[in-house]
Amino acid sequence: MRSTSTWIIVAAIMLLLDFYVFQALKTVSQNSSDRTKNVLFYSYWTISIATIISVLFFPKLHLLQTSKFFRNYVFAILVGLLFAKVIAATLFLFDDIRRALLWTMQKLFSVTGAQYMPEENGISRSVFLSWLGLGLGSSLFGSLLYGFSNKYNYQIKKHQLTFSNLPKAFKGFKIIHISDIHCGSFNDQKAVQLGIDLILQQNADLILFTGDLVNDRHDEVFDYIDIFKQLKAPFGVFSTLGNHDYGDYVQWPSKQAKAENLNKLMEIQQQMGWKLLMNEHVVLEKEEDKIALIGIENWSNKARFPKYGKLNEAYKGTEIIPFKILMSHDPSHWDAEVRPNYPDIDLTLSGHTHGMQFGVELPFFKFSPVQWVYKQWAGLYEDGQQKINVNRGFGFIGYPGRVGILPEITVIEFV
Repeated sequence: MRSTSTWIIVAAIMLLLDFYVFQALKTVSQNSSDRTKNVLFYSYWTISIATIISVLFFPKLHLLQTSKFFRNYVFAILVGLLFAKVIAATLFLFDDIRRALLWTMQKLFSVTGAQYMPEENGISRSVFLSWLGLGLGSSLFGSLLYGFSNKYNYQIKKHQLTFSNLPKAFKGFKIIHISDIHCGSFNDQKAVQLGIDLILQQNADLILFTGDLVNDRHDEVFDYIDIFKQLKAPFGVFSTLGNHDYGDYVQWPSKQAKAENLNKLMEIQQQMGWKLLMNEHVVLEKEEDKIALIGIENWSNKARFPKYGKLNEAYKGTEIIPFKILMSHDPSHWDAEVRPNYPDIDLTLSGHTHGMQFGVELPFFKFSPVQWVYKQWAGLYEDGQQKINVNRGFGFIGYPGRVGILPEITVIEFV
C-alpha cells in the first residue's frame, strides 16, 4: 500500500512539473506559427501523459518486474525525465522569483511616482532563462540516453605506486582491481566477455574483486559463471562481499531463504576459482618475501549500510608482515576505521560508489554528485603513507548506462 501511494505522489509531482515546464515552452514558442505550436504542445503532452501513466502502472505491470530490459530502461527514462524537468523548473522558479521581486519594487516605486524599471532591450530575461532551463533539462536527458551506449565501454586505469616498505621481491608486482560487477544488470554476454579479455591481456600477478557480484540473488550469476571462471592469475583471484551480495534489498520468504541465497553465492565464487575472504587474511610469498592480503565483509560508515566486516579479526596475525593490502567494499571504511586504527595497512581497495555512473572527469577536474556523500569516490587517494583506490565499477545498477564515469578495470603496479 505504501509503495502504491509513493508512486502516486511521484506522479503528482511530475504532473505539477509538467505544467510548470509547459509555461516555459509557451514562452519560448510565442513567436512561432500556430502549426509549430500545435506540434510542440501535442508532442509535449503526449510524452508527459505517457510518462505519468507509466509511473502509475510501473509497480503493477508484471513485465516491468520480470523483464530486465523494461525494468532497467523504462525506469531509467522515467527518472531521467524527472531530473531533467526538476533542473529546468529550478531555473523557471528563479525567474518567477525575480519577476515577483521586480513587480513588488515597481509597485512600491509607483506609489512615490518614481520610475524604477526600464524596458528590456533584445531578448527578455524570462525568455532567456526559459531557453536556458529547457536547454539544460534537454541536455541532461539527452546525455542519459547517450549513456546507454557506455555501459560496457570498459576503461583501463593504470597506477604505478611506490611504497618505502614494500618487500623487494614484490617490486614490479601487478594487481588487477575490479569491483561492483552486478551480474543482475547484464544483458550482453559478448560485451562482458570483452571486459574479461581486457583483464587477461594485462597479465597481472593477482586479481582482486571488492564486492557486489550480484544485485540481489545468486542466480543472477548463472549466465556468466563460465565467463568469470576464465579469470586466472599466478597468485590467484580473491574476492570480498559488497552490500548487494547479502540480499538485503529483497523480500525473502524466510531468514533461511536469505541465508541459503548467500551460501549459494559463496559456493559459486568457489566454483569460479575465486577465493572469498570473509574477515580473514592470506599471506602471499615471493622469493621468501611476504605481503598480507586482508579481506573483510561489507563495512560502511554510512547509516543505511550495514557493518558486517570485522577488521580486527581479519587483521590478527598480520602484525609482523611488512606490507598489507586491505579489500573493503565501501570506501567510507577508510577514514572511519582503517586510517585512524590501522596505520600499517598500506593500500586499501574499494568500490561501491560507481562514481554514480554520472559525472565529468578531465585531467585537472573531476566531479560527480556522489562526492557530496563520499569523500573518496573514484580513483586513487593518499594520506601520508596510506593509499586507497576506489574502483568505478565493472558493471552498473539502476541506470543501465554511464555518462562521463566509465566502467573500470584498474591496473596497479608496484614500482
